[in-house]
Amino acid sequence: MTLLEAILLGVIQGITEFLPVSSSGHLVIAQALMGIDLPGVLFEIAVHLATLCAVCWVYRATLLRLLGGAIRADRASLAYLGLLVVATVPAGLVGVGLGDVMEPIFERPVFAAAFLLVTGFLVWSIRWFAPRARRESPNAGQAFGIGVAQAIAILPGISRSGSTLAAGTAMGIEATRMAEFSFLLSIPAIGGAAVLQIPQIAEAGIGIGPAPLALGFVAAAASGVVAIRIFLAMLERKTFHRFAYYCWTVGLAYLAAAAIWPTLR
Repeated sequence: MTLLEAILLGVIQGITEFLPVSSSGHLVIAQALMGIDLPGVLFEIAVHLATLCAVCWVYRATLLRLLGGAIRADRASLAYLGLLVVATVPAGLVGVGLGDVMEPIFERPVFAAAFLLVTGFLVWSIRWFAPRARRESPNAGQAFGIGVAQAIAILPGISRSGSTLAAGTAMGIEATRMAEFSFLLSIPAIGGAAVLQIPQIAEAGIGIGPAPLALGFVAAAASGVVAIRIFLAMLERKTFHRFAYYCWTVGLAYLAAAAIWPTLR
């Protein structure tokens, strides 16, 4: 992997991790188009941890408030943290129990392209649900349902942020509040996914130099912060649904290209 490729993949990971366009889907498609075969999983772990750092930075005040409240045994803080735990359970179960079963799907970029079309419909649905959503936070049952949406987003091409925001607003949770819940929910999801991949380092080896690893990390962290800001700004301006056009365009374009060039399948 060259330094430029490391930076490019880092930027793709950072931007698509938080924008509702699916980071896993874009990485699968980008690697297929660029002809890159990642050497082991260390680079993937690094850029995922970089995006975790990005969300922690943007929501540092909220995280400090929640952690401080938990230390003081504040009921509201403990209840909110409890909802995040409940919402984390489905993805944890799927990641641990079905990770090996789903792995072949990640090797077929046409699946990622097809699932991007689904993400487009999910993002578009927020335009219908958001105007009627008024709740400030989910209850336990709704948190679990949001967690199921996050678990489904393990599939490449299904956006985690898009699916959780669509599920939450459909349940009546106000869009910006749901966005905050979704981003905070990404912390254990991203961290857990990285931890599950660590044993693979021993099997495949490091396979990448420190320079591309560091550049990929910095690129993913910086672009992740920018992506979160864009996400929130478009949500407030009620232009969020425009991401659906992007998902549909990329998904259809790749499927059309794969129909012409079988090597892209």
